[in-house]
Amino acid sequence: MLKYIDVVKFVNHGNPAPDWILNKTEAEWKAQLSPEVYQVTRLKGTERAYSSEMCSLFEPGLYACACCGTLLFDGREKFESGTGWPSFTQPIKENAVAYVRDDSSGMRRIEALCNTCKAHLGHVFPDGPAPSGLRYCMNALSLEKIKTTFEKAVFGGGCFWCTEAIFDELKGVAVVESGYSGGAIANPTYREVCSGRTGHAEVIQVTFDPAEISYEDLLRIHLSTHNPTTPNRQGADVGTQYRSIILVSNDQQRASAEKILSELQAFYKQPIVTEIKPLEAFYIAEPEHQKFYINNPEQGYCQAVIDPKLEKFRELFSSLRK
Repeated sequence: MLKYIDVVKFVNHGNPAPDWILNKTEAEWKAQLSPEVYQVTRLKGTERAYSSEMCSLFEPGLYACACCGTLLFDGREKFESGTGWPSFTQPIKENAVAYVRDDSSGMRRIEALCNTCKAHLGHVFPDGPAPSGLRYCMNALSLEKIKTTFEKAVFGGGCFWCTEAIFDELKGVAVVESGYSGGAIANPTYREVCSGRTGHAEVIQVTFDPAEISYEDLLRIHLSTHNPTTPNRQGADVGTQYRSIILVSNDQQRASAEKILSELQAFYKQPIVTEIKPLEAFYIAEPEHQKFYINNPEQGYCQAVIDPKLEKFRELFSSLRK
């Protein structure tokens, strides 16, 4: 999760590398875009406050750059700021948005740009809601609303290198991110979480399409591919950061979690100790922890611990794999 200090660091020390870059001439942009969108995105204009119905739309969906189609924001991070412009608390990915200092109009601000095509989106302010405290004040003309059925689930069951490798293989799963949740401090580091003093667990955040795979099936896979009966431990990994946990976003997810825990208890001799807790924040882990198994298949931990877990998973849930 980004905080304002992170945005300031990007301004002062350079933005994260984008997934891809799109360069076009001004003539090409002018031919592609409507005059209104061109004025805002390429000439850094500002639309009139409350001029778009996007300000009052809060249903699930994704928001992409109106110029290049890069995904920028998740509708679940959208909130009513009362400013007259669509407002978000976080970008969909850390490298989706770029930041530059803006001293125009007699004030000092931080401008937000699409990191792919450098379209002007709006500005970022440190007066948003907790836990990020950010307000991405965006021009509606810079964004294109994309309807989606994707949902998110957050689980922890030992080292996140293991859980990420399993869920990466499931059909209906679009993105798996390793991170931290369930603790007391904002933006923890791997070293801090490993100390056991932050209260966070190593978790994964799964973005999935419920039309292809259900949340309850994800729960069954989660509880069947780690030991949910050992408090604060998975094999040789010991500590509160390795506890079995399900972070729920709503009452429906909580009811499903309670149902599946009850359903699977019959398969375990010892009581299931998996914690069910409201999701307050998910903090993405450092880049070196993302896709760890894919990037390091010959590493000792991967061969000794993750390979056997994957073998068991593939045998039990072959019909749900991609």
